[in-house]
Amino acid sequence: MTPRSLKLSFSICAFCMSSFVCTDLSANADSAEGTTDDTTEEITIIVTATSQASELINASNSISLVSDKELALIGHVHINQALSSVPGTWISRGNGQEHLTAIRSPVLTGAGACGAFFMAEDGISLRAPGFCNLNQLFDANTEQAERLEVVRGPGSVFYGSNAVHGIINIISPDLFDQPQDYLGLENGPDDYLRGRFRFSNTELDHKFAVYGNFASDGGFQEDSGFDQQKLNLKHQYRSESFSVKSLLSATNLNQETAGFIRGINAFKDPELRRSNPNPEAFRDSQSFRAYSKLNWNLSDETQLSVTPYMRYTDMTFIQHFVPWKPIENNGHQSLGINSLYSVKEETFSWHLGLDWDYTQGELTEVQAEPFSSSIPQGPHYGYEVTSLNVSPFVNVSWNILPDIELNAGIRFDHIKYDYDNQLSDGSACEEEVVNCRFFRVEDQTRRFNNFSPRISLLYQVNQQTTLYSEVTQGFRAPHTSELFRLQAGQVSADLKTEKLDSFQIGLRGRLEQLRFDLSVYQMKKRNFIFRDTQRQVLGNGKTSHQGIELALRYPFSKQWEGSFSATHANHNYDNNLFLSSTNIKNNQIDTAPKKMANVKLNWVASQNSTWEMEWLYLGEYFLNPENSASYPGHTLIHLRGYVNLTDKIQLSIRLHNLADKKYAERADFAFGNYRYFVGQPRSLFIGFQYQLN
Repeated sequence: MTPRSLKLSFSICAFCMSSFVCTDLSANADSAEGTTDDTTEEITIIVTATSQASELINASNSISLVSDKELALIGHVHINQALSSVPGTWISRGNGQEHLTAIRSPVLTGAGACGAFFMAEDGISLRAPGFCNLNQLFDANTEQAERLEVVRGPGSVFYGSNAVHGIINIISPDLFDQPQDYLGLENGPDDYLRGRFRFSNTELDHKFAVYGNFASDGGFQEDSGFDQQKLNLKHQYRSESFSVKSLLSATNLNQETAGFIRGINAFKDPELRRSNPNPEAFRDSQSFRAYSKLNWNLSDETQLSVTPYMRYTDMTFIQHFVPWKPIENNGHQSLGINSLYSVKEETFSWHLGLDWDYTQGELTEVQAEPFSSSIPQGPHYGYEVTSLNVSPFVNVSWNILPDIELNAGIRFDHIKYDYDNQLSDGSACEEEVVNCRFFRVEDQTRRFNNFSPRISLLYQVNQQTTLYSEVTQGFRAPHTSELFRLQAGQVSADLKTEKLDSFQIGLRGRLEQLRFDLSVYQMKKRNFIFRDTQRQVLGNGKTSHQGIELALRYPFSKQWEGSFSATHANHNYDNNLFLSSTNIKNNQIDTAPKKMANVKLNWVASQNSTWEMEWLYLGEYFLNPENSASYPGHTLIHLRGYVNLTDKIQLSIRLHNLADKKYAERADFAFGNYRYFVGQPRSLFIGFQYQLN
């Protein structure tokens, strides 16, 4: 690329919009009237786009950032609050810490829907391929991350199976940054209490830190609430030729879950809003992960990194979303290694990698109470699956002209599942029952092989603006639950790998003080896996996805700054799936708003005080494939800010849902009923943080 005289910085403005970097306003000089040097531009460093450090301006795909300072200002109780300003992204909040994800997609549900998104911590998947969970982001400490990086669109060349519609990567703190050790305590409505801490050393070449948080919530609805703890231990060391970064993460969640309230517009009813139709529902989840990334600078042009890792998860919950309410337990244990060999020359670079993952997983489903002859009391499923995933990949970058860069890559994934049924084969019901809902597959081995290509062009229009285009393919192998958890007498699920072909073009950069990021995309998915009206798992679905995403940020003055993000998208069925008795081809996919928007206005009142108002808009969406039921959408206003009472003590204030809007976090239509997860009323959170250094 054309040489640029730019200032390198790893700080990301807490109060600017995701996707951009700006000067940290609260840190300027001694007051809000301090001067800045407009002749230099800070560089944003990202790691998720190509699995290694690079500049955001040189990314040839759509990526957004949420920094640590922004996360601290938002102070999210739930992950959906942290990502609300990212274009094309909606983390739909369930009850407690439950959530569903949409990135350039509808909100996807079902056993394998989590496989459409790659959720990672420092580039390592939170769950193993084929063993993911819809709610898996609650396994990570997003509250104390250095930043969140969101790639919108496929990323399978670098991350393999599951990087279909998008990637969310939680980046842990860099201990070589200025340490910020603290103790904090926060209080909110419904007996909400959260504490957080961080302790680290500052003197040794080997940096160590321990940080974490705990939260307790009494719940807005009856018989609901949660207790959650997150703990991280981190070590870093680096020299001229070698560096190592190690992280241990542990989480625990004990949740009393409030189920859907039922009835059209039930979320507006004062009594129903507080009710809990499923007081028996719960979710207990534990996770443990550890990795150590070893990096060698073999020469000025050559690097080698090797990252061994392990993971453990265990979850038990009641399936309150189905009438018979069985108890499910699932978990898995993994060992893996990610490796990358990189050569970077003046006009040409290439990266060669090999990822290996070995996982042992298990699942049981038990009916505690009698329901019907076709839904019997006792065990429905009980099986173990051993999985092996081997994935070599290569990516090359070539400056074919001084201001034009060509990127091309390809990955091969081999995934093998060895399935072992722990119960009797066949029907879970008595012999005389002919319409048993649950069918246990006999022992078998399934293999899936897939190539995923990518090619992109990056054109540097000038020193501050780049134009990029990308053609790529995302994929996911069938989930183990889709293959081995069959119903209604289905003996085998003849499923292929889901594939999504994507084309996008984008423009990002700066025009004087205005920063912008514009992207347009068109995607086609085939072999879409779904469960039809006969409860059979099929894999012949086709869907289309197209949209435009825009993000802007503009500093009006030294004290005032505004940001804006918006999405307009269409998500449609491309063939007549057996999800309905009517033809749904060309219908909009349910739970897929066409329009989403976010506006933030930030005011740096002084060196010691910053305030932000956020306006969030979620458009209308359909609730069923027939497009006969819908939710009208909603708008919310949030206010947040902080005041430094002393050099060491900070007071934070957050007012959620300022207008006390009655809304649904997510609406649904199933089993003949409108169903809603209730949105929280106006809520005030007050916190204190004591700086230890």
